[in-house]
Amino acid sequence: MAKARSKARGKAKGKATGKARGKARARAKREAIGRTSTQLEPKVAGLLCYVLGWVTGVVFLILEKKNKFVRFHAIQSIVVFGAFTVVWIVLGIINGGTLYWRVHALWVLFSVIIWLLAAFAFILWIILMLKAYAGEKFKLPVSGDIAEKASR
Repeated sequence: MAKARSKARGKAKGKATGKARGKARARAKREAIGRTSTQLEPKVAGLLCYVLGWVTGVVFLILEKKNKFVRFHAIQSIVVFGAFTVVWIVLGIINGGTLYWRVHALWVLFSVIIWLLAAFAFILWIILMLKAYAGEKFKLPVSGDIAEKASR
C-alpha cells in the first residue's frame, strides 16, 4: 500500500514537472515575441494587422516601432492584400470591358476567376489571422520574404 502511494506521488510529481515545463515554454515564447509600443499583446496586434487587410497593415506599420513580430505581420498584410486589391481592380476593369463589348463568354470566365480569387483570399485571411494569434511567424512564399527583410 505504501509503495502504491509512493508511485502515485511520483506520477503526480512527473505531471507537475511536465506542466511546469509547458508553462516555462509558453513564458519563453511570450518573451521571445516581446512587447509592443501599442500596449497590445503582440499576438493580438499581429491578428489585428490582418483584420481589414492592407488598411490595418498600414495602421500597425505606422504605430508599431519596436516589435519585429507585429511589423512582420503588418508588412505581410500590406503585400498580400495589397496585391489582391490590385488584381481585383484589374480583373474588374477587364470584366466590365467584356460586358461593354458584349463578349459574354469572357464575362462569365472573368466572373468565375474573381469569385475563386475572393474565396482563396478569404481562406488565406482566416489562416493568417489564426497563425498570428497563435504567435507564429507564418511566412508566405514571396510576401513573407519581403516582410521579413523589411521588418528587420
